[in-house]
Amino acid sequence: MQFPSPLIEARLIKRYKRFLADMELADGSTVTAHCPNTGSMLGCQPDHARVWLTESDNPKRKLRYTWELVETTPGEFACINTARPNAQVREAVESQRVAELHGYSRCRTEVKYGAENSRIDLHLSGHPNLPDAWVEVKNVTLCEDGQGFFPDAVTARGQKHLRELMAQAQTGERAVLFFCVNHTGIESVRPASHIDPHYSALLLEAAAAGVEVIAYRADLAQGQEVSGELMLTDRVPVVLAS
Repeated sequence: MQFPSPLIEARLIKRYKRFLADMELADGSTVTAHCPNTGSMLGCQPDHARVWLTESDNPKRKLRYTWELVETTPGEFACINTARPNAQVREAVESQRVAELHGYSRCRTEVKYGAENSRIDLHLSGHPNLPDAWVEVKNVTLCEDGQGFFPDAVTARGQKHLRELMAQAQTGERAVLFFCVNHTGIESVRPASHIDPHYSALLLEAAAAGVEVIAYRADLAQGQEVSGELMLTDRVPVVLAS
């Protein structure tokens, strides 16, 4: 899959109020872009970083630009738009590129489930041999020395999702935590015990209870430049042992 419009290169001036970021365009002008990320974005907002925006022609939008990508270090790129991962994973599953989820004929999104009033990102059904799969998608952009970590901040919501997945696994259906790796420098993914030890401990418990944990990386770059693609292409190892 591709971005909805051509990418526009800019430079990051500052991010503030979580959802706003000032950017300097190539012509020297300054614009305020929507920052579609509620997290800390740890490691994804270095000073004066190269960034890429999409532009909307919708006259009803308050902000014309959306922040999509950032060069975190020279030659490494991350997609910070957390509205993208669900669509990335759905496209990969429906294209039968995710071996672990191959063979399902139907995919629904935002299906209500669980005792804690949750909505699952993807519900897969119609497999000839396997039970339905309940797939929770998480965006991974925190990279430290080639290691990807999740979460990048303490997440009570993420802990809730793990509890819901564990309960679903107990029913005999498949419960899947899918790490959508949107950072080109990440070679493996592991729980960020140094950031949220409670989430990390619960993730180990969830895996032991039958929750499947998988990760795939997006093809965001070609060499030293962004590609304009969001397609998930490479399976990435998940390391749960300390």
